[in-house]
Order: sequence, then structure tokens, then C-alpha cells
Amino acid sequence: MPIDFAIDESSTTPPFEQIKQSVITAITDKTAQVDEKLPAIRALATQLGLAVNTVARSYRELEEEGYVITQGRSGTRVSTHAVPAQIALRQITSEYAHKVRSLEVSEQAVLDAVRAALAEEAR
Repeated sequence: MPIDFAIDESSTTPPFEQIKQSVITAITDKTAQVDEKLPAIRALATQLGLAVNTVARSYRELEEEGYVITQGRSGTRVSTHAVPAQIALRQITSEYAHKVRSLEVSEQAVLDAVRAALAEEAR
């Protein structure tokens, strides 16, 4: 489910803070998924009727606070560090399980591959 970005023009809270709060709330209430891509800065600015710099400031501050990561032209995504470890683990493994089902390999082969990858990563 996409993050609900809405700006309350009557609020005393600046728009960049409202955008930040939308992202933080979505992460906290588990609406936003680990690695979920946020809208492009220009697209969100246009959608909300804001200056590009306003949205850019929100994203920059969210990144500084560890909620999102920006990967150049790949965009801005919810950081795995922003979500509690158990929730992130559940989301990542669920996505992984969905992908490996299409390979039609045994559960044992999948578990062996995971163990081998974890051992390799530990080196």
C-alpha cells in the first residue's frame, strides 16, 4: 500500500515536516515495506503542489535520520534499518520465499542455499 502523502495547508507544521511525518508514520504502522520505493522528488512535488526543494529537504532529512536510503537514479527507498529487525526479516524472507517457489526446488535446497549465503557473508 503506498504511503499517503497529504499536506494540510491550515497546519502550522511546515510541509517538509508533514512529508517526513507521513513516511515515519507509514514505517511505524507497517504500511511502508522494507525497500519500498518512495515517489520521485519531482513527481511528489508536482502531486502535492510544492517546490521541489521542499520535498528534497524532507527526503534528505529522512535519510540523515536513517529512515530511507537514496540510491542515485534508482530512487529513494525505505531503509532496512528503519524497520524493527523482526519485521524487516519477515518482509524480506516472505519476498524471498515467493521468488524461490518459482524455481521448483526442494525446501532443503533453499535452506542449504540460505545457509551457504549466510556463511559466505560472515567471512
